[in-house]
Amino acid sequence: AERVLSEGDKVVATARDVGKLAGIEAKYGKKVKAISLDVNDKNQITRALGIATDTFGRIDVVVNNAGYGLVGALEEYTEEEMHLNFDTNFWSAINIIRLCLPILRSQKAGHIVNISAAATISNEVGFSIYGASKAALEIASESLCWELKPLGIKLTNIVPGPFRTDFIKRSLKRAENRIGDYDRTAGKFIKFLEKIEGRQPGDPDKAAEAIYRTVYSEKAPLYLYLGEYAYKAANKKVNSIKKDLENWEDIGLHTDF
Repeated sequence: AERVLSEGDKVVATARDVGKLAGIEAKYGKKVKAISLDVNDKNQITRALGIATDTFGRIDVVVNNAGYGLVGALEEYTEEEMHLNFDTNFWSAINIIRLCLPILRSQKAGHIVNISAAATISNEVGFSIYGASKAALEIASESLCWELKPLGIKLTNIVPGPFRTDFIKRSLKRAENRIGDYDRTAGKFIKFLEKIEGRQPGDPDKAAEAIYRTVYSEKAPLYLYLGEYAYKAANKKVNSIKKDLENWEDIGLHTDF
């Protein structure tokens, strides 16, 4: 938001606790409209979009950044924990997109930006549901991208590696149930996350710059990977898929009529 505002653009900033946006409002004045929003409430989404268009007249870029991590072994999660993670990371973004599309279609322009995660490239042990929720959004967006292209609306999935934000400290929930048999797998990953807190290699300011430049480019990509971790993971996965295709071609390819 601050990167966009530094260019003189206007921002509608949302948070469940709108008080947390007081600083950015004080700094940028009328260029910012702060709105309280729980992304899991469709009525609040509709209200926020209405305030945005009433205040600034149009919406050019929609950034789906709300979400949180859920860490633990699959067996440890309760159904409620899994459903709520999908509600926030997947369904809320889908609802926001669906509700903003009439506005973007009427403008015949706009750009939807989904903040995803490197867990969609090659998921970490303990991130099964979190990675699945982000992957679901990416796959839905692949289809959506082609639906929107003739309408002048762009879409980009941002896939960052570990960045030095407060995601681990503030936006990461641990499964309530603990099963000792998973201490060496999911439990080990949890300890790793705690260890790298504050030491992540990614620079949030550089990420913001990359996203800004991407949105304002004429040919924005469907996927933008951020950081060395994400690039290495993506290249490793591409090579792994290519190897499987080559090694199993004799069996897998010849299954058509």
